[in-house]
Amino acid sequence: MACQPESIMPQIREDNKKNKWYYRLRDKYRLVIMNDITFEERLSIRLTRLNVFIVVGSTTILLILLTTLLISLTPLREYIPGYTDLDLYQQVYDLQNKSDSLERSFAQKDLYFKNLKNIIEGNPIIDEMIDDTANITHLNYDSITISRSVEDSIFRDDYENQTKYNIYFEDNKNQYDQNSSANLTFFSPVKGIVTTFFSLSENHFGIDIVSKENETIKAALDGTVIFSNWTVETGYVIAIQHQNNYISFYKHNSVLLKKVGSFVKAGDPIAIIGESGELSTGPHLHFELWRSGSPVNPLDYMTFNE
Repeated sequence: MACQPESIMPQIREDNKKNKWYYRLRDKYRLVIMNDITFEERLSIRLTRLNVFIVVGSTTILLILLTTLLISLTPLREYIPGYTDLDLYQQVYDLQNKSDSLERSFAQKDLYFKNLKNIIEGNPIIDEMIDDTANITHLNYDSITISRSVEDSIFRDDYENQTKYNIYFEDNKNQYDQNSSANLTFFSPVKGIVTTFFSLSENHFGIDIVSKENETIKAALDGTVIFSNWTVETGYVIAIQHQNNYISFYKHNSVLLKKVGSFVKAGDPIAIIGESGELSTGPHLHFELWRSGSPVNPLDYMTFNE
């Protein structure tokens, strides 16, 4: 085996060192763009492998960053699986509210047609829609306590003293009927002065009450509005079907506050007193009360004095 001179060994070690890959990254190259016909040099760039890697890597990272921002900040993200529209939750909420309103409206319409059928067949009227929570029997109400303030007690006593004479109980002839009018509480539609009384001989099937201007007319009993419209003779008229085959009529109003099919409670505002219609001679309420198709005297059921 031939021995190499000691002067050559450092050069060999230097060459081996330069042949390693991380040293070759710094080797310089020239990128020349020449005219293919005249061989004229148009562009010359000095590059190293490290520079090329840095430029390509930086460009790649920049493209990835720009793509990410473009997707996250623009509507393009909706086309990528896993992303949803930000307005989708609001749309779902609005659709849910609309469906609840439609369901409620359909239930009211169904109740209206059921009450019309009950009126025709003479069955009791359904007061309000049945709530599914009404069948819950496991609730515990023992811990509920009711307290009243002094002001509340005074207000209740004052109200009871003012309305206690509105209560009418029929005689004992209908006590055998569990749904007789003896259990009904009639509410005075309006307070005022009775100017024309009930008279079958004169075909005056109700009473005329004169009250304050723009006085509110109230429902005499719980029931369902079966008529609410304009007539030539009696102007704005509203009629309410009550239980036990009672029907009340309120005529010559200036404004009607309830529509056909509406359920009202006793004392609820239903109209404003007026003088509409050809048969009216001044602002007043013509009130009629019918039972089983026959007119009855309202003064036998309630008082109208102020």
